[in-house]
Amino acid sequence: MPTELDGIVVVDKPEGLSSAGVVARVKGLFGANKVGHTGTLDPFATGVLICCLNRATRLSRFFLEGDKAYEAEMVLGRVTDTQDATGTVIERHPVDRLSVEQIREAAARFVGATTQVPPVYSALKHQGTPLYKLARRGEAVEKPARPIRIHRLDILDVNLPAVRFSVSCSSGTYVRTLCADIGRELGCGGHLRRLRRTASCGFSIHAAVGLDELAAFRDQGRLHEAMIPMSAALPFMPAAVADGALALKIQNGVKLSAADIPDSPRVSDKGAFKVVDAGGRLIAVLTESPETRSYNYCCVFSR
Repeated sequence: MPTELDGIVVVDKPEGLSSAGVVARVKGLFGANKVGHTGTLDPFATGVLICCLNRATRLSRFFLEGDKAYEAEMVLGRVTDTQDATGTVIERHPVDRLSVEQIREAAARFVGATTQVPPVYSALKHQGTPLYKLARRGEAVEKPARPIRIHRLDILDVNLPAVRFSVSCSSGTYVRTLCADIGRELGCGGHLRRLRRTASCGFSIHAAVGLDELAAFRDQGRLHEAMIPMSAALPFMPAAVADGALALKIQNGVKLSAADIPDSPRVSDKGAFKVVDAGGRLIAVLTESPETRSYNYCCVFSR
């Protein structure tokens, strides 16, 4: 098996292992020089974790801002200092008078464009130090609210104090903060008890492979079957097919004008699109500059 496999692997992260721990396992299984993940999951969380291998690590930035979907369980009436079950309960409130309709109505108020204050126990940094490290030292730093979007939020089951729900949201949304905010809206507080990411950037949990399954693939010499090639790694991004002349220009870093790609696709929300050759291999990711009627290189991959 070649050691320089380039592509992505959609891992079903197990409970109790950090995202960094998953990256280390994947790197060892594939014998890869470089591996990076594209969106941290807390150790207690499970589900979709996209890992980019070798040259595909250059695609990581395009996954970081993609939409995510989760199934979660929150506990109402108990507030923790971390907004999840790993923290200490700091408030308790009765929930016996809450109705299912009240819970649904409160959750519905968070659907759409809104803002969210990131939790003080998070991997966001303040002056180079992760917030969770500062919080553990008693130096909690609150970041300003930032815009997010909740595309869909469905209450699946209510068995108080537990509430199961599914949510589809923009990147940067903290589900534990969403639980805390819904609890606050209901006047009883709440925290996140369980979390499973069911989709990320167009890849669902059905495409994910467990670490034990990856190890079995390795032992059978079939690891390549678990890898999604770079040409298929950006399903959310429109594509342009390059002929030989355009492919040569891209390989040589020639500045591209609108005339070079007359049939450029409708670009994604971030203004980027991929260029593939006649064989479907990814050769570049470009962004559009409408004011100069030209294109900028994000990354170029040699043949």
